[in-house]
Amino acid sequence: MTNTNQSVHFLRNPARTASFEIDAVYTNPAGLAKLPTNGFYFSLNNQSAFQTRTITSTATSFAFNGGSETKAFKGKATALIIPSLMGAYKMEKVVVSFNIGVIGGGGTLTFDNGLPSFEAPISMLPMQLNASGVSTNQYSVDAYLKGSSMIIGGQVGVTYAFNEMISAYAGARVNIVSNGYEGHLRDISVNPTHPVLNPSGQMMLAGTFFNNAKQSAQTAASSLQPIIDLGVGDYTLNQLVTGGQMSEAQLAQLAGGLGLSPEVLGSLSVRQVQGAFNEAAATYDSNAALVADKNLDNSQSGMGITPILGLNLNFDKLNIGIKYEFLTKLEIENKTKIDETGMFPDGAKTPYDIPAILTVGAQYEIAPSVIFSAGYHHFFDSDAKMQNNKQQYINGGINEFLLGAEWKINKMFLISAGGLITRTGVTDPYQSDMSFALNSYSIGFGGAVNLSESVRINVGYLFTNYEDWTKNTAVSSTTVIRQDIFSRTNKAFGIGVDFRF
Repeated sequence: MTNTNQSVHFLRNPARTASFEIDAVYTNPAGLAKLPTNGFYFSLNNQSAFQTRTITSTATSFAFNGGSETKAFKGKATALIIPSLMGAYKMEKVVVSFNIGVIGGGGTLTFDNGLPSFEAPISMLPMQLNASGVSTNQYSVDAYLKGSSMIIGGQVGVTYAFNEMISAYAGARVNIVSNGYEGHLRDISVNPTHPVLNPSGQMMLAGTFFNNAKQSAQTAASSLQPIIDLGVGDYTLNQLVTGGQMSEAQLAQLAGGLGLSPEVLGSLSVRQVQGAFNEAAATYDSNAALVADKNLDNSQSGMGITPILGLNLNFDKLNIGIKYEFLTKLEIENKTKIDETGMFPDGAKTPYDIPAILTVGAQYEIAPSVIFSAGYHHFFDSDAKMQNNKQQYINGGINEFLLGAEWKINKMFLISAGGLITRTGVTDPYQSDMSFALNSYSIGFGGAVNLSESVRINVGYLFTNYEDWTKNTAVSSTTVIRQDIFSRTNKAFGIGVDFRF
């Protein structure tokens, strides 16, 4: 929901919470009062991000598709262009600033084999068919999901310097959300060995099998009606065979249709057998609907406004920056072209609040060419309403701790590095293969080249290591337990230019 890497300055040192350079437009807008001269300042940046999400899922039923109980569902996202633009105009004690960037999301994630939660119910088909007496040991499915998420933010505000020590900022950001989901579940197939419907036991579409089974059950039920009309509906099938009204071959055929032995079926009355076939037909019809192809093409949009306040305190070599972004109340509305999953009804609105954020940071100049910086970020995710009140599964919100350093080698060259630790506060019910959050640490480094007194080139690289999360989930209402291990990787590279006049 929140991207704090709004410029390349962040990539080469994430601890920018007390900055008073041009990137302070986002990180510490009250600090813009410390810009060195009156005039225009701009920063144009582009970042390229490369992310993977992997859910390694284990369930006994997965073995029916390829022989292994463990499957890896991998999603990849590549965003080569993530631009941002910052600008400020200083007039003595007043600074007017703006920022346009990708405040949340920013990429498209593609799972070429779908997700575990999609495949797990399908993997139960062989077990269910075996339980009904139809020998089955394989299934297959064509699953696919592509999800995109982007929040474009346009921020404007004013900074005022009360004196050399204290300055403050007031502003707001307009957030425009654009999400989308495309996917399908197609060609669900199984290999049931059935004496009438699939005697060879070859792979076939599950929908075809269940529809044919429904027709066969309906035909069998109808074939018993004339016998009931004769007034012998309460007789057992064994009695009919003994009386010559039914042959043993007919009894065996009916028994095979229900997956029972002739001895068991023969002990039932004609009415009971007809009811069993009608019930089986209804079950087959329901199963056919469940395994039918399902397609999804959905987009979501919404807009919200974030009020922002900031305070900067300067004590010569020590600078302290504080910023508070208020909770953004926001809803997204579905615009659905096709939804055969029932997950995204057209026109439905979903809570999509952007959490409030408190950032506090400090930087200290230990020498004219060396600066140390530190910061703390708190994201109030527990108070930001999500779909199905998912925010209740976050204990207190997200915390980040930042540390960095910068060395001006000479008037032309500068290098910097830093890191941040993120603790999400999420609990097990929050995690799912559709959306999960992991604790992590990130390290960024890079440098800058002053081409002139008014032009600087920034280059940075940042990578994030995530801690895996393991979650156990029951597959439908069965005793089968699916274990999912959630993992992620993330890398970002950026280049930008700062200039002023």
